Amino acid sequence: MSEDFLKVARAAREAAAELAPLPRAAKDRALRAIADALVARTGEIIEANAVDVEKARSQGTTEAMIDRLRLDAGRVETIAQAVRDVADLPDPVGEVVRGSTLPNGLELRQLRVPLGVIGIIYEGRPNVTVDGAALCLKSGNAVLLRGSSSAYSSNTALVKIMQEALEGTEVPAGAVQLVPGLTRESVKHLMRARGLVDVLIPRGGASLINSVVEESTVPVIETGVGNCHVYVDADADLDLAVEILLNAKTQRPSVCNAAETFLVHAAVAEEFLPRALKALIDAGVTVHGDERVTAHARAGEVVPASEEDFRTEYLSLDIAAAVVDSLEGAVAHIRAYGSGHTDAIVTRSQAAARRFVALVDSAAVAVNASTRFTDGGEFGFGAEIGISTQKLHARGPMGLPELTSTKWIYTGEGHLRTSEGTVVVSGQG
Repeated sequence: MSEDFLKVARAAREAAAELAPLPRAAKDRALRAIADALVARTGEIIEANAVDVEKARSQGTTEAMIDRLRLDAGRVETIAQAVRDVADLPDPVGEVVRGSTLPNGLELRQLRVPLGVIGIIYEGRPNVTVDGAALCLKSGNAVLLRGSSSAYSSNTALVKIMQEALEGTEVPAGAVQLVPGLTRESVKHLMRARGLVDVLIPRGGASLINSVVEESTVPVIETGVGNCHVYVDADADLDLAVEILLNAKTQRPSVCNAAETFLVHAAVAEEFLPRALKALIDAGVTVHGDERVTAHARAGEVVPASEEDFRTEYLSLDIAAAVVDSLEGAVAHIRAYGSGHTDAIVTRSQAAARRFVALVDSAAVAVNASTRFTDGGEFGFGAEIGISTQKLHARGPMGLPELTSTKWIYTGEGHLRTSEGTVVVSGQG
């Protein structure tokens, strides 16, 4: 492990110990100082970002990707406002999750506490650098940031500004660190820093997430991959089903909560599919359908679906489609091909809705609503660091409480446990 990496990791570990006990007011002041500094130094940020944009353009990067990378004064102000918004959120640290007085008189409490040092490995937009840092600081955690090399100049400037803003606050400047280096070796250092880093959160495409999960010795919270389904039940309102399907696929197709497959009960396929296919095609969507879907389509309307199509997170105006014979058939398809992110049912039957919710094992299940609502902001969390598709520690949109762990506190009056397993209370005085 390189000395450069060890230096920033150890600094983050030391800062985490200082940050953890700070009250909300101190953390909020630090976040507002960061927001003010970002706005005041907008020119510096844009200048650094221009280096990344020029490099990306010279490498033939698409204009769509360059737009995701580019920062201007308006975008910097938006990033700063997001930091202020995080400052306004409730602080989860110190919240009593559970509490009781035991029969032996011990007072027992379970409190939220910071995780410690969080490593974030991410791709693309430099705003994630600031968003991730703000959420970690608010929840009392130090953060090690490893963004993509395409945004290295921007990320370096942003982290420098945040660190310098923290120097005038109670929050230690070392609580925000950029992992040094542009090669994959720097990523490996972060993934192998067990004992210095408490948890890793990868944000990006399937290949990035799988690589981190498979290679890391640091515990990982798996986020983001979304092969989301919309199932149109035999008892569905078909007009509503078309609207929900269109919204789930086309409102913003490049995000993890967009629908990538729709399933139709055979009882309504003949009536629903022609309407749904027309609506999707009119919206510019390419439908990859199985043989039963193709049978209800006009020539050229549907691309024959392969097995891989049903496993694909398209993140584009493409969608896979299949006809199923029952609700249980839809659930079996979702279990076989889904990613455990978000799956929806459209139905007027309360019994069908209840059964679907009970059988589908995903982080979020929607009933008569678009998959696009699986989002920290939409759920009222104010912000999120990602959407967890695993089952340990956190699942679904990860707001501030999900960036904490807990500790147990028990208070007695000289309580002793005897070798017989009984509890006695000693005298005080």
